[in-house]
Amino acid sequence: MLAKAPLRKKRNFKNLTLEESPVIVQAADGSPAAAKSGKSLEEYSQFCERLSDLEIGLELRLDLRSEDFSELDELGRGNGGTVCKVLHVRTKTVMAKKTIHVDANLNVRKQIMREMQFMHDCNSKHIVSFYGAYMNGGDILICMEYMDVGSLDKIYKKNGPIPMDVLKKIAYAIVDGLIYLYDNHRIIHRDLKPSNVLVNSQGQIKICDFGVSGQLNKNSVADTFVGTSSYMSPERILGSPYSVKSDVWSLGITLMELALGRFPFPPDGGSLAIFELLQHIVHEPVPTLPEGKFPANFQDFVSKCVAKDVTQRATPSELMKHPYLVSSLTEKVDLEKWAQSQAR
Repeated sequence: MLAKAPLRKKRNFKNLTLEESPVIVQAADGSPAAAKSGKSLEEYSQFCERLSDLEIGLELRLDLRSEDFSELDELGRGNGGTVCKVLHVRTKTVMAKKTIHVDANLNVRKQIMREMQFMHDCNSKHIVSFYGAYMNGGDILICMEYMDVGSLDKIYKKNGPIPMDVLKKIAYAIVDGLIYLYDNHRIIHRDLKPSNVLVNSQGQIKICDFGVSGQLNKNSVADTFVGTSSYMSPERILGSPYSVKSDVWSLGITLMELALGRFPFPPDGGSLAIFELLQHIVHEPVPTLPEGKFPANFQDFVSKCVAKDVTQRATPSELMKHPYLVSSLTEKVDLEKWAQSQAR
């Protein structure tokens, strides 16, 4: 029998309530080892053991099973799986449940385990909360905080460019989240983009989706070519080692997109095939914001994010000291009112 790893205690900062219950991780037929044998059985058992350790803590162990959820709506669908809005009936908590089909692909399982480990360890007001995960046959189901207004990608495509006062608060939230990930967990996100920044009706702004995040080594660089290519920094596209400054490039492109109401490459607003786009990012000048249309400190902030020379590009900590973000601390913006207006 496999030895169970020590359970790490975690504060119940997610404010769920539930009578004491054991964690149950099971396959579709109720057997933890359904249709598995030999080495596959061992790997599957280890995987399930690790899943059961990724619950909220000893004081609140969620017994996550498919029958405890009532599906309310489908939020998104892709090749890898679906995301649904669900109600966890026993805690009366609305969650986002991400279903990922990984049946026999151990590498994908390991990647998802990294995502869950990161989410489990994160406790930041600018990072989406993680409630737990469980197996159902060949699928992994991840339960996360539900952000009811949705992604910045959907918001601006529906309602147009983000207002500048709101965008400044968004920039602050993202930079604060990146600093938290890096300083507390040595994590770079590696897939920062508008669709991975979510908003709820309280006006909270949070980063999500750590599916391709990577913990940095002692030299603070990583060299795995993953992420959404159109938001990749030039050094990543070239396959060079990269650091947390690659997330800063993605932040700059994201802010330009939200301000303009369109993806900033190419500058004329045309369309490029993916190979042409990557060539453009590497070899052509960085797009700039139209002169006179945006505040000077915002333009300077973005330019510090999208410097092609990595040595000239700012770190998240340096960005937090930029006048653009420093001013956000004293400016009053009703993010709740804005968020609720976007949900209509």
